[in-house]
Amino acid sequence: MTTTSLPAQLAGLADVLPPSAGVDAAGHLRIAGCDLVDLAHEHGTPLFVYDEAAIETRCTELTDAFAAAPTPLEGRVAYASKAFSCPALLRIVAERGLWLDVSTDGELGVALAAGFPPERLVMHGNNKTPAELAAARAAGVARIVLDSFDDVDNLDAVVRDGGGPPQDVLVRLTPGVDADTHEYIRTGHEESKFGFGWANGQALEAVKDVAGRRGLELVGVHSHIGSQIFGLDGFREAAAALVQFAAEASAIVGAPVRELDVGGGLGIAYTAGDVPVAVPDWIAALTSVVATAAAEAGLDDPVVYVEPGRALVGRAGVTLYTVGTIKHLPGVRTYVAVDGGMSDNLRPALYGAGYETLVAARPLAPRDLVADVAGKHCESGDVLVSDARLPADVRAGDVLVTPATGAYGYAMANNYNLVGRPAVVFARDGVARVVIRREGLDDVMRLMR
Repeated sequence: MTTTSLPAQLAGLADVLPPSAGVDAAGHLRIAGCDLVDLAHEHGTPLFVYDEAAIETRCTELTDAFAAAPTPLEGRVAYASKAFSCPALLRIVAERGLWLDVSTDGELGVALAAGFPPERLVMHGNNKTPAELAAARAAGVARIVLDSFDDVDNLDAVVRDGGGPPQDVLVRLTPGVDADTHEYIRTGHEESKFGFGWANGQALEAVKDVAGRRGLELVGVHSHIGSQIFGLDGFREAAAALVQFAAEASAIVGAPVRELDVGGGLGIAYTAGDVPVAVPDWIAALTSVVATAAAEAGLDDPVVYVEPGRALVGRAGVTLYTVGTIKHLPGVRTYVAVDGGMSDNLRPALYGAGYETLVAARPLAPRDLVADVAGKHCESGDVLVSDARLPADVRAGDVLVTPATGAYGYAMANNYNLVGRPAVVFARDGVARVVIRREGLDDVMRLMR
């Protein structure tokens, strides 16, 4: 059955659903040519479904934005694998020439298992263990971002013990930029657990410390002001601060500190009212600020890194659930309970994240019912979507769709109440392939004695 373009009734959700979304002659919602009702029946629910071509297109859009920017600079796109990682995804990222950032030995291990080139790996983390640093060093990770004075000591010791050339490093700056986002995902303010403070002088002390270590080579500076950001002002402010800091660092080490990693944080649309910044506008703003500030500071040939996570994979994914029970509390609210919850999407419980909802078999039906979509877990806070808009005839057995769950859904999935984590499929041209199988009871119990 051929998928049509997105009907006018769903035009308000065009930026929330994957680009391939459409409704077929049977009235079912399709992604990448796959009927979501059929996928739910074939693979079970909860189920993550990704539009594979949408991921590829987004990779290209990000890399092309540097070449198309009015002020072109050398740019490197490093996918933030914490948003979602599996070998199938990382191979796509690698094939399109992107870099990759990892922050644990687990993320590093999956990257290496996927065959990701270590010369395009960046290692992050506010509490990297000596073992993780040793693993990164042994793997040939290209860049390691230093986050604390202990980090400097530990990495220097790893390099001296193992021998070989110095390790290229970046110092993470806390620039004092207070991004306009939820307090739990702001990371650029002075009270952040990440990085070295600029205002308190620790960042320059860290540069001096690194400069005195024979095992470390300072090649750049890094900052990340937060996540799910819809404005450009914070990015501009942070980019200008990075250039100034890099110029000061260059004077200390006696060599150009050219690599400026402005992190990620670009927001995506989760609900119909969200208006994210377009990728070309984001890159154009960053490169313009960096080019101007670098010229003023005498910093030649800066290299700009960005680290998108949700901005690369968020819109490409949707989650499917099966409705189980419906509970009407007269004069209070209606609960529509599904077979997933905070074990496959922790964001609503963590910081009140909002989503749209659709019934896969009737996406064009008027969504006149306002209800809370509740998870199955034993917590009152396990509500996936508050005040969700649903068809008035929603019923048990319906397949419910929450769009824009491609980032931080499976990545934060857990076994609360001893449920297994969902399966993940990649869809393309009407065919879906399993890239992560569903966990069964045997999987959940495999470490138990």
